[in-house]
Amino acid sequence: MSVATAVAIYFARVFGLTAFYHRYFSHRTFKTSRTVQFLGALLGNSAGQRGPIWWSAHHRLHHQHSDTANDVHSPNQQGFCYSHMLWFMTHEHYFTPRKYVKDWLRYPELRLIDRFDFVAPMLLATSVFLFGSVLQRYAPELNVNGPQMFVWGFVLSTVALYHVTFCINSLAHRFGQRRFPTNDDSRNNFLLAMVTMGEGWHNNHHYYPNSVRQGFYWWEVDLTYYLLRAMAWCGIIWDLNVVPNHVLVVESRPTTDRQRF
Repeated sequence: MSVATAVAIYFARVFGLTAFYHRYFSHRTFKTSRTVQFLGALLGNSAGQRGPIWWSAHHRLHHQHSDTANDVHSPNQQGFCYSHMLWFMTHEHYFTPRKYVKDWLRYPELRLIDRFDFVAPMLLATSVFLFGSVLQRYAPELNVNGPQMFVWGFVLSTVALYHVTFCINSLAHRFGQRRFPTNDDSRNNFLLAMVTMGEGWHNNHHYYPNSVRQGFYWWEVDLTYYLLRAMAWCGIIWDLNVVPNHVLVVESRPTTDRQRF
């Protein structure tokens, strides 16, 4: 039960990051209501990776300077460990480069989430602990308790979520295939695409970042896109930006790095 809960919470928060923090707040690849925008921001915030404004600002900065000296995410410039996770632990990058997110600063509810970005993760952690405690009392045959559920459902799933997210900054610029001739070293990586619900098609994304779909071809599994299409079918989101046909014309043969997964 604890493992199943951890997996469910992991993928729910992966979706919050990939669908809302990345494809919506960072790139505006679809439209939605203000209510869903707020709920998506909360879901992404529950991953413990700061608020949606901070996250999207740094991601937009990354795209502007990808794999150059000004890109703190680049393993080619800053080294693997720094690009993977050390960069956001620095005092310099704790603050939000506000000029990149003027479109989101006008929403007070988003600024509130950014200011109190610890609240959603704390509420999730508390809820998971209470859930385990309730199961211990009313379903003892499951052999679950509060601390156990907290460790599996929150701590371990959060650590796993951290590192698969960080791998897009680090590993997806080192290992994989390059289909499109981008100005950076972004790469498509099948394994990363599986654990991040589609974010591993990173070379595709850097070639055309305004697409709601990062797996450009039918064989490139993009679970986040499939769920967004389902939400669009239900009328929850709309105006999804798709990949234009001219983008799908490969301008150069795919190149494979020798250090490939």
